[in-house]
Amino acid sequence: MTAELFIPCFMDQMYPETAFNTIRILEKAGCNVLYNEAQTCCGQPPYNAGFWDEAKAIGSKFLADFSEEHYIVSPSAACTGMVKYSYSNLFTNTAVHNRCRNIQSHIFELSDFLVNILKKDYFGAELEGRAVYHDSCSALRECHIHNEPRQLLANVEGLDLVEMPDSDVCCGFGGNLSVKFSAISSAMAEQKIQNAMDVDAEYLISADASCLFHLQAYIEKHKLPLKTMHLADVLAHGWANI
Repeated sequence: MTAELFIPCFMDQMYPETAFNTIRILEKAGCNVLYNEAQTCCGQPPYNAGFWDEAKAIGSKFLADFSEEHYIVSPSAACTGMVKYSYSNLFTNTAVHNRCRNIQSHIFELSDFLVNILKKDYFGAELEGRAVYHDSCSALRECHIHNEPRQLLANVEGLDLVEMPDSDVCCGFGGNLSVKFSAISSAMAEQKIQNAMDVDAEYLISADASCLFHLQAYIEKHKLPLKTMHLADVLAHGWANI
């Protein structure tokens, strides 16, 4: 199976190793991975800020950069949700209406693709420690992803996965929220981190790098004994660099 890889601009700049681990996982799952180096952003930042004309311009490039024939896989539920659902507000009844719909039907977040399309949930990963999973707003509410990451993590050798209180509550990042309402954003991060520490977690795992970036900043500022990890990094842990 051929899969086209979409790496969000945020991950490209801040977490490139997570992008490489996504490739390793897809290849281990038997996929031929294609990466178009011309790809950039999905347009979510301007879209969420209300600049829909700018978002449409960026989205038009996205639709040109990816094909209608292959699955498109991204290690980001937020960006997947932007393309899969919000593009309908930008491109319905336009010249690229049909192309948009075809691409929307072919794009998947990583865990969704692995579990529901490839039917694979074991990759030989190893990670010792106690962990919690944070359901990002985009993954849970927009892409309806809940069990898939947990199914994958349940097969990581040495990992003790436990549920924390309010795992489905926002971490406080929210893109513009963290900029416009920093005090509220910080308080939400504090609560999320406290919930993880209340169950003695050593790792906080999620499928959205933006959430992890926000939470890791709080952890480092307060020097807390907790580490954030992206799902792709966990699934490749213990074998990717062998």
